[in-house]
Amino acid sequence: MKEKKKWYAVYTAPKAEKKVSTRLSQQGIDHYLPTQKLLKQWSDRKKWVEEPLFRSYLFVHIDEALYYTVLNTHGVVKFISFGGIAASIPDYQIETIRRLLMESSDIEITQEILEPGTPIEVTAGPLMGTLGELISLRGEKRIAVKIHTLDTSVLINIPEQYVEILTDTHKLALLDSLRTPKFVKRTRELG
Repeated sequence: MKEKKKWYAVYTAPKAEKKVSTRLSQQGIDHYLPTQKLLKQWSDRKKWVEEPLFRSYLFVHIDEALYYTVLNTHGVVKFISFGGIAASIPDYQIETIRRLLMESSDIEITQEILEPGTPIEVTAGPLMGTLGELISLRGEKRIAVKIHTLDTSVLINIPEQYVEILTDTHKLALLDSLRTPKFVKRTRELG
């Protein structure tokens, strides 16, 4: 029986994400390096550059047989793991990142601890069906999607009319990306 592939986060050497991506491609290993275009300014010019969304991280879609092949790829430092075991990332979280990048160029990555807010579901637009937590930063409405294995949140601007408060207990249970004390308490109250 063939083992099912899973997504894993790989930590790379600093500024080596693109080189590691190239090496993984050369080895035929399925991977994903989320990037975004940013306007960089130097003393003499401005230029649009493609930068990794998560510094020093990329994602590999492999079965256990390729674990050491990936680990031995030049530039790969380690797999993100918990308790000594590589932590797999649910497929839907990778798909959410892909959809966020297709939908918006105004994405911010933060590792700051966000204040817990209202669990929501996007009900319109390309991100329809995405579950997250509504927060307010700098007066703008934003949706936060937490990626536990990276201890990172992805923030995007989203029109308020595209968002509904999440009350469906089944969807609340699926929303494992929001394990804040306030959220867990609310889930228990609704369940």
